[in-house]
Amino acid sequence: MDTKVEAMENGDGKVKEVKELNYRGVRAMPYVIGNETFEKLGTIGTSTNLLVYLTTIFNMKSITATNLINVFTGTCNFGTLGGAFLSDTYFGRYKVLGFASISSFLGMLVLTLTAAVTKLHPPHCVESPCTGATSWQMAFLLAGFLFLIIGASGIRPCNLAFGADQFNPNTESGQRGIASFFNWYYFTFTFAMMVSLTVIVYVQADINWAIGLAIPTLLMFFSCAVFFWGSSIYVKVLPDGSPITSIFQVLVANFKKRDLAFPDEPETSLFNHVSLKSINSKLPYSKQLRFLNKAAIVTPNDKINADGSSGNRWTLCSIQQIEEVKCVIKTVPVWTSLIIYNVSLNQMQTYTVFQALQSDRRLKPGSFQVPAASYTVFQMLALTIWIPVYDQIVVPFLRRITKKPQGISLLQRIGVGAGLAIVTMVVAALVETKRRDEALSKPTVGFEKGKGAISSMSGYWLIFQLVIAGLSEAFTIIGFVEFFYKQFPENMRSFAGSFLFCGMGTSSYLSSFLISVVHRTTSEGGDGSRNWLAEDLNEAKLDYFYYLCTGLEVFNFIYYLIVAKWYKYKGTGDEGVDDVPLEDMPTQKHIA
Repeated sequence: MDTKVEAMENGDGKVKEVKELNYRGVRAMPYVIGNETFEKLGTIGTSTNLLVYLTTIFNMKSITATNLINVFTGTCNFGTLGGAFLSDTYFGRYKVLGFASISSFLGMLVLTLTAAVTKLHPPHCVESPCTGATSWQMAFLLAGFLFLIIGASGIRPCNLAFGADQFNPNTESGQRGIASFFNWYYFTFTFAMMVSLTVIVYVQADINWAIGLAIPTLLMFFSCAVFFWGSSIYVKVLPDGSPITSIFQVLVANFKKRDLAFPDEPETSLFNHVSLKSINSKLPYSKQLRFLNKAAIVTPNDKINADGSSGNRWTLCSIQQIEEVKCVIKTVPVWTSLIIYNVSLNQMQTYTVFQALQSDRRLKPGSFQVPAASYTVFQMLALTIWIPVYDQIVVPFLRRITKKPQGISLLQRIGVGAGLAIVTMVVAALVETKRRDEALSKPTVGFEKGKGAISSMSGYWLIFQLVIAGLSEAFTIIGFVEFFYKQFPENMRSFAGSFLFCGMGTSSYLSSFLISVVHRTTSEGGDGSRNWLAEDLNEAKLDYFYYLCTGLEVFNFIYYLIVAKWYKYKGTGDEGVDDVPLEDMPTQKHIA
């Protein structure tokens, strides 16, 4: 690998020579994108259709299956925090991605075996009550889930940052390459979603579950092969110590100095040293979260090294270190709004499937029946179509009005999506009312297994709520991805990704808790007449549940407006401008 040699200061004040990275972004991108595409093709379709698999093959009740999926999804998302920690602190993104890809493949292989081997799942249910899975059958199934959780924990926080690592952020061509990579990432993500939700879901639900699970398992194997094939040309940025330790150092130093008085001129008298080894951009002093600045007060007991650095960062921290910690802490109130917001999207991915199962899914009478899980493709289709429309048409139009480079700020973009989430739940409630009324007044021929009559309402009515959910996601989720990527310190890029997924994980647990509480509370009558989430949606009040979610989204929207007004963007100090462009990252000097 060709390298350039430059001088860099050591922690002891000496100078050493280091190798500068040889970026091969254009050559590396096909391997990174190929790995990402095959991974999404292999796992997304399966995870989306797991609800149907658990209720039909493992004979689980809908409430049990829904809660299991929510816990599985939440654990996958929370696991990203561990993957990010291992990546940014010990192993680097390349090793974590490689290990996680293999784990995902093993998880898919185990799931395939549960469908292909008859002894690994309960017997086919002919009449109620159905025979449930044995303890060892459940153990084998959960082992597959465990492998998938490990895989998701490593892949999700690292893949975006690893792709961006392949481009030089200090050059114009590198900046264009990073932007191109993000565009291709979202394109392949939505492409994989649509293929998974149509072709793979159809094979699983209507042809054979063993074949339908074997296909994504094979694709996951290709994902591993493509990833390791490009190993020789990857830029492998090594970790630079634990960023989590830095956060605790500021908190501990601040606690120790909590009784000290602030100096009269804090901007010039507080300790501030910027290490030449740091890959983080220099941040200005700010008064927001002012109490943390006490960690930079110099006392006679504090030792300062010959190179100007702190002799003990557990008692004396620099303004730069404190401002980096502030970047993380300030995002927490914004992050909490993601939790309640995502509850609505969770309902789109669970109960919309149940709505589809009891709707008329025929393209026309007597013709092909659309798999219930495939309707989610309309959510991704709306997202796919809207992204280029937004970037090429809406943003230039808004730019002329607001005079801002991005048309509207990141927080404004997220706010639009939060508002659309309210509309999503209202529309979902109205459609469910129509579906249930038609099921009770003029049902179609046939009954869904274990449930009630199929409504004469066309499944196409579900497209309305899914399209609005897709538009909401295009604003909010993509806005959150960019928000965390920009606002976190550069040495915490993997943590920035995991922060997003932890919010989604929390919302999955909240969804599971909310479903359990509503199910238990509304079924107290005993005869099930009051149960909002009964097995047979025709006897349930799912629209009431959607209205409950609407109320949560309204509360969340008001809360978000408050925290967004309080927030000040990274690098703006106390100016509090609406938005800042993506900062140029200093050259990454750590190489494998």
